[in-house]
Amino acid sequence: MRSKRRWTVPGAFAALLMLAAGCGSSPGGRGEGAGEGTDRDSGAQSDLAGACGRRVVLQTDWFPQPEHGGAYQLIGPGGKVDTNKGRYSGQIGDSGVELEIRAGGPYIGSAPVSALMYQDRDIFMGYVNTDEAVKLSAKLPTVAVLAPLDKSPQILMWNPEKFSFDSFDDIGASRAKVLHFEGSTFVDYLVGKGLLRKEQLDSSYDGSPSRFVAEGDVVQQGYATNEPYKYEHDIKAWNKPVDFLLVHRSGYETYPQNIAVRADTVRDKGDCLKLLVPLMQQAQVDYMADPRPVNEALVKMVEDLNSSWTLSVPATDDAVTELRQLEIVTNSPEGFLGGFDLDRVRRMIEILKGIYDKQGVDSVKRDLQPDDIVTNQFLDRSVKL
Repeated sequence: MRSKRRWTVPGAFAALLMLAAGCGSSPGGRGEGAGEGTDRDSGAQSDLAGACGRRVVLQTDWFPQPEHGGAYQLIGPGGKVDTNKGRYSGQIGDSGVELEIRAGGPYIGSAPVSALMYQDRDIFMGYVNTDEAVKLSAKLPTVAVLAPLDKSPQILMWNPEKFSFDSFDDIGASRAKVLHFEGSTFVDYLVGKGLLRKEQLDSSYDGSPSRFVAEGDVVQQGYATNEPYKYEHDIKAWNKPVDFLLVHRSGYETYPQNIAVRADTVRDKGDCLKLLVPLMQQAQVDYMADPRPVNEALVKMVEDLNSSWTLSVPATDDAVTELRQLEIVTNSPEGFLGGFDLDRVRRMIEILKGIYDKQGVDSVKRDLQPDDIVTNQFLDRSVKL
């Protein structure tokens, strides 16, 4: 049994605002529906090297995981792993373009991907969520060109033997302790909306299950694609279900793990993006249709990297189930995969600006607009789940 409510890395914003001039240029996926459009795919792939160069570098924001499955699908399960640098590389189809996917999180000192993209000119694309794009919009501007995930898998979870929550108001009214990573912007939102109380918050959470297991009556942040399965199946001291709410259901509708480029790349490498982004869309569709080959590669990759991060095939299968059932991966309101709802982006800009203003953050662009940080212009509207 899993959570009865299907509602719904740790990314730390380090104080790293390194500016570097210029825009990287080495860059490098299919078209209609899964398994279709091969003629057009061949044409796009044959032109890809000319538009993008022979190598594309994609910087992720965490260890290899199913949330990044579409990117790894572009290479497939036969890529090469560099265990020293946390990189996975292989050719995109028969295009002659090599895609290099770099692990993030601890591999990059948990720095914002935006900062790394400006520091390292080899990086063409990176995973940048809406929160980060807004926060660094004045100093490290990025534009998201694809939303592989339509909703964030971020959750608050609890022991269903202790609590029965139907809303975030219920969590606030319970006065239960809420464990979270320091600097979690969504927590500031929940407090600002009056859904949680300041006195409930405990920012000492470090990712360990120890306090949740020992105390049993706390609420804890997590991801619907990770913690619920691990607590029920892998954490032997717990070994039973948890229940949860998606933070998305509170009105905090951020786009997580967007594929983004430096702002001037949209202008300077538009020909590349026009070919590459639809291939990435289709790769996400293909991954969701048949995730097992790439999931097995992700598990093997994590084993080879020999880090603190762990994956198993059953856990990755469950993660994809959650991506489907919770509609974390789904078509945009306009009916195609990977698109941005500009009104939703506008609402998030206003929410985030209010939070960052209170925090004294000075790296948010004045009069920031949705098209400063996202664009649908390179997406193929025929690619859909």
